Amino acid sequence: MSDIKITAIMPVYNVENFIGKCIESLQAQTLTEWELIAVDDGSPDNSGAICDAYALKDSRITVIHKENGGAPSARNTAIPKALGEYLYFVDSDDWAEPTMFEDMYKAAKKSNAQLVVAGFFIDTYHSDTEFYTQKQTVPSREFKSQREFREFAHKMFDKNLLYTPWNKLFERKYIMDNDIRFKNTFWDDFPFNLDVVRDVERVVLLEDCYYHFMRARSDSETAKYRSDMYEKREEEHKWMLDLYKYWGVNSPDSYEMINRRYIERVIGCIENVTNSACTLSFKEKIQEIKNIITSENVKTALKVAKPNSLVMKIMLIPVKMKSSFLTYLEGAFISRVKSGNVKLFAKLKANR
Repeated sequence: MSDIKITAIMPVYNVENFIGKCIESLQAQTLTEWELIAVDDGSPDNSGAICDAYALKDSRITVIHKENGGAPSARNTAIPKALGEYLYFVDSDDWAEPTMFEDMYKAAKKSNAQLVVAGFFIDTYHSDTEFYTQKQTVPSREFKSQREFREFAHKMFDKNLLYTPWNKLFERKYIMDNDIRFKNTFWDDFPFNLDVVRDVERVVLLEDCYYHFMRARSDSETAKYRSDMYEKREEEHKWMLDLYKYWGVNSPDSYEMINRRYIERVIGCIENVTNSACTLSFKEKIQEIKNIITSENVKTALKVAKPNSLVMKIMLIPVKMKSSFLTYLEGAFISRVKSGNVKLFAKLKANR
């Protein structure tokens, strides 16, 4: 273990039914010079014990047990202990194709990259064994300059390639030198990545997909009702606008992408309000939706955004009409499809 190329960091919490497949997908990597730091974040199930069992048989695996503090805390605990040239962040309920580490590491070394970004799969399960797969990818590219990356980044954001940590290799030196850590918030992936790309200079993009993100776990972060989802989306929208202002990139394509992604997420916020787990009264839901669809950011986005699909154009009609009731009915319909027909919802979302 004197020549560790990649340190994989994995927060672990309540994933006893999934974590074995995840760890074994790393053990099956064609690149073998890696270490895994699994951080048991006070998991109440057998996840920590399962990690310990794998560590007993594989010296490349280290397990840290700590009190529950959330995924950001777990990842941040492991970062200073990493020995690899590159860091890789894996979620413990997902899995990876065998050549992922080797292909990404070779690309990183060839270009002396600070950041390698690859495509990935979204596997949305609609039964225990059946799932709908969506590929997120953009053609391979080695960016010759920081400016070239910044001007192209809107195409990567548009395919979700710059939002998540698990389709990337991060140069450990770059992370440590810039003191980049995960912020203590839910959906901590995005602010971490924004900190990374803010001043990054050497980036490589790989079109091949390696990582399988598993969607549709009922207890996953992406499936929960959030009372502050809209406020969070507003905050993220501001971050994006601030990033592009800092970059000095003001192309029409970039601005359109930022506003289109924002308005798509507004639809998700409306569905969140109509979610069966939402405790607001009907009157309060209508008022919340009114507050959302009459905001200045929504007005701007409706003018600038160019929806990619007929479905999204139709979904924006009640918002453009500023009809709180019709928008509520639309959100309730989306909620029903989301809970009752996961396969259809996944296809509609993939092609929005």
